[in-house]
Amino acid sequence: MGKTKIIFLDTFIENLASVSFFIESKGLPQTAILFKEKVYDFIEDLNFDKTEYARCRDPERASSGLKCIPFNKKYTIVFYQIDDEVIIIEFVASKMIHW
Repeated sequence: MGKTKIIFLDTFIENLASVSFFIESKGLPQTAILFKEKVYDFIEDLNFDKTEYARCRDPERASSGLKCIPFNKKYTIVFYQIDDEVIIIEFVASKMIHW
């Protein structure tokens, strides 16, 4: 059993860049860099090999088979989990997910 391959879609990268740019616009460029690093480290540390994560509570995302994990209580990472591959789709503010 090998390590799960993680794929980051452009939508995720753009979402994360928007949040990072907002932090940077507040005069905190180093904090923005650290924030991005923490997000990527968090995703890399998830145990996709051994854990089957729960579907999103949002009916629209759940019906598509998407799974959600909270990050720092304010953000949600949305992804597909397929056998030995994970496709990271979105990085959104948790309050923007309606259910």
